[in-house]
Amino acid sequence: MADDPMDKGLNRNSAMPSRRAMLMGTSAALFASAGVPIPFLDKLPPGMRLVADAQEASGAMPEGKSGLTILGDRPINMETPPHLLDDEVTPGKYFFVRNNGLPPDVTNVTDESWKLTVDGEVERPLEMSIADLKREFEPVTLRLVVECGGNGRAFYRPGASGNQWTFGAVGCADWTGVRVKDVFEKAGLKKTAIYTGHYGADTHLSGDPSKEAISRGVPIAKAMDPNSIIAWAMNGEDIPYLNGYPLRLMMPGYPGSCSQKWLTRIWVRDQVHDGQKMLGHSYRVPKYPVAPGTEVPDEDMKIIENMPIKSLITSPQTGSRSKLGEPIQVRGHAWCGEGADVARVDVSMDFGETWSQADLAPAPNRFSWQRFTANVTPPQQGYYEIWARATDTNGVEQPATTPGWNPHGYINNMQHRIAVFVI
Repeated sequence: MADDPMDKGLNRNSAMPSRRAMLMGTSAALFASAGVPIPFLDKLPPGMRLVADAQEASGAMPEGKSGLTILGDRPINMETPPHLLDDEVTPGKYFFVRNNGLPPDVTNVTDESWKLTVDGEVERPLEMSIADLKREFEPVTLRLVVECGGNGRAFYRPGASGNQWTFGAVGCADWTGVRVKDVFEKAGLKKTAIYTGHYGADTHLSGDPSKEAISRGVPIAKAMDPNSIIAWAMNGEDIPYLNGYPLRLMMPGYPGSCSQKWLTRIWVRDQVHDGQKMLGHSYRVPKYPVAPGTEVPDEDMKIIENMPIKSLITSPQTGSRSKLGEPIQVRGHAWCGEGADVARVDVSMDFGETWSQADLAPAPNRFSWQRFTANVTPPQQGYYEIWARATDTNGVEQPATTPGWNPHGYINNMQHRIAVFVI
């Protein structure tokens, strides 16, 4: 699915694949030699390989997780295959994991023992237990998307260092907690408060307690959004350990790194936070378009805030087989960050030559993903790709391939594509 400069073509009059077909990728050549037609192959845009050329990795699962793809074990990072994200509410066992350091020991944690400090530019610094949060503030439950800022990094060319996420560094769950706004109102924000700094109990990979694993923050206006919460439960249960038990932030619409796990402190600041993974190129993109491979000075990078419009096909699973003449039901989700909502989703089965509008369900609340459904009926036997394209209320739609290149491969919202075989 990554951009590929090689030409695409197929000698349809020969049982053997032509040289151009071989350049297209392994799958196209094999389909041709086996007599499997690819009805809309001439519509495939230049620079694209077939979805069937993609390969998946696997590994042993930590306790409490199932079916995920392990990208690294120190720190542990795992993404979810798209077909396991078909639920409207992502189960904890399928929720992706993105860690920067080593998770803390939470063996003997209780609601009374875990402490959260709120200090800095506030009139009344607070130290509260989870039990205090539950007693003193109104609890809320919101269905919120969490997505890693590097989701889709694997498809940029030239590549970027870091976890090679494809499409599965995302999930949407029901999070229960209290609004950050309510806690800040109790603490009393000073007029000098402009940004937050978040801290968790995870430790640096080196084991050095003086080093932070990650400490990011958000503008005060984002923290005061009624959808920003301090959560202690996911889907009505304790948050899974690798997803931040017993307490984490939820800053929906921003990169998942802003939703600090194992939360112990919110430092209200009079400047943009300068914690670990806030400076240099971390979670930043160029302020202006750059050519692929460009070395961009730190001062020309800007902090990622709003995540872009995006969609994901969750059914059928790529590689599925369908019978000729039977409609294929396509399901998936669409979501976007601050400043817009999902307006529509369209699907294509002819490599983007034509599109049909899918049905789009309403969101239960802001920053949830939305289910889309559509039926497509392929006209003949063969190999097909189903593509999805979401558009937001500002008229911005997903690109067919990777958007503007950036040094760390962030905010890739290229269209998702799956392969199906009609027999």
